[in-house]
Amino acid sequence: MIPHTKEQPTQAEGFSHHNLQPVVQPVRTTADWLLRALRSLGVEEAFGLTGGAIAPLTDALANSGLRTYHFRHEGGAGYAALEASLASGRPTVLYVTTGPGITNAITPISAARWEGAKILLLSGATPPAQRQRWACQETSSLTLPLSGLFTPGPLFDVAGIVESTQEIEHALQRLALGWSRPGPFLGHISMSLAVQASTPPQRPFNPPPKPSVPAPDAATVEAVTDALTNGKAVIWVGYGARHAADKVRELATRLGLPVMASPRGKGIMPEGHPLYLGSTGLGGNAEVDAYFARNRPTHVLVLGSRLSEPTSFWNAQFIPTESFLHVDVDPEVPGAAYPGARTHAIQAEIGVFLDALLARLPLTGGASLVAVHGPGRPEALALRSTELVRPQAIMEALQEVVVDNSDAIVMTESGNSFAWGNQLLRFDDPGRYRVSTGYGAMGHFTTGVVGAALATGKKAVAVVGDGAMLMGTELNAAAQYGAKAVWVVLNDAQYSMVDQGMRALGLTPLDMEMPRVDFAALARASGAQGVRVRSEFELRDALAQALEADGPFVIDVLTDNSENAPWLRRIQALISQRSESAESAGGAK
Repeated sequence: MIPHTKEQPTQAEGFSHHNLQPVVQPVRTTADWLLRALRSLGVEEAFGLTGGAIAPLTDALANSGLRTYHFRHEGGAGYAALEASLASGRPTVLYVTTGPGITNAITPISAARWEGAKILLLSGATPPAQRQRWACQETSSLTLPLSGLFTPGPLFDVAGIVESTQEIEHALQRLALGWSRPGPFLGHISMSLAVQASTPPQRPFNPPPKPSVPAPDAATVEAVTDALTNGKAVIWVGYGARHAADKVRELATRLGLPVMASPRGKGIMPEGHPLYLGSTGLGGNAEVDAYFARNRPTHVLVLGSRLSEPTSFWNAQFIPTESFLHVDVDPEVPGAAYPGARTHAIQAEIGVFLDALLARLPLTGGASLVAVHGPGRPEALALRSTELVRPQAIMEALQEVVVDNSDAIVMTESGNSFAWGNQLLRFDDPGRYRVSTGYGAMGHFTTGVVGAALATGKKAVAVVGDGAMLMGTELNAAAQYGAKAVWVVLNDAQYSMVDQGMRALGLTPLDMEMPRVDFAALARASGAQGVRVRSEFELRDALAQALEADGPFVIDVLTDNSENAPWLRRIQALISQRSESAESAGGAK
């Protein structure tokens, strides 16, 4: 059963439903009514995999007016829903059947929590009369842990196995409120066949009024203003500040404050700006460390970052002499990464906070703008004609062809891909770069790229390792719907991050090598297009060809694995710093 409109193409490859507008049928069932309600809350896309336990829901999806995409695995559909939500700014639906359909979706749901997406998981439920009787793909306390999967907790803000339309209405009210606020909000509504096909409510869903966003009080704004204008301060931006990029730039310029970014915050401050210090964390820029070594700030204004391990390594060098001024909508974030440092916690939406702060500053007459010697552009490489391609050459070609000369979203997959991307790619706009440094699930962007491309209708480019590519790609689903997704595969026939890391620690890697796969041939076998790149001189033409293609495209790059990724140098430096600190501490006793 395919959850789509009645107008089904018959050709097996290269077709797309993305621009089709399904005919919306009358509301016949509770499943119909639920999907109409979700449309009223801004949902436009649904990703998933059907099954017998959600047959009425699948039928309702076909007649809902939602753009519905039927994937090959619930995990791939989940990452696609995650990236579709972040790329579009809209909540999305992930639909799955009972049992393994639910458990296959859990990893991307957990990633969505870390990444800040808004998703509703719709699943099938075993009817009460059949529970604990070993029904097919049974979903009950006998087969699955109900706590956490079907109750609010670390995964879901709203969750439950619903037995009535009243319960669905209550869940929708909470979803409407959660989706209207900044940050992640995840729900799970699980329904039996009887509930899905039941008589719907005779009234439309009426969303509640939108809640106000957290705002700082006047005394807090005044205190922050004094701190930033009466000393040496630095701004540290993260992904949560991407919607307020213009205000971040204005604040930095008015006060002449240097700005550094988490890996997910690249582009919030243009990376060519005179006040940009560089990115921190995995694959971060050495210029940030050098600045703090010679010019320790009194205050660090943190905007929308958790300062997690991949962002800060909890490096004591980044602790200001007086305090962190940490702004976040989540009151549990400030102080968590550096519990021993003095921190002023400010619960506020970043844009609202910056509006209040800028209102207290003069429009002109601020500090003079002094360049801070940021990372700049990497030096151009002398290209090699050898068969294996250096990762640095791949990033250089991506910068020139994709970043500088297109509006494509660029994603770097967990592993060496994101270390090279974080250090070498430069962005001048927020939202162009996606990386999951925190949760870091392999396979996230190999399938998430399809969701971003479908939700925006634009090109999305994923830079991935061959190990991640083998975990799943949804190439066939991308071909079915004509997704403008591009995969650039660093094909080095091994799990390079683990191999390099273990060798750096003096350990012996175990079975890190793998047979080299022809991903271009795999793409063509799946209904997509693909080319293999054997020389650095072929990279730019291959990228240009991929950007011009109408549908999904794989660039399989035979990659040199002898080049150590920049995260390795950073880890080695930190190990050295800690050893030196330990020796100093021992000598002081």
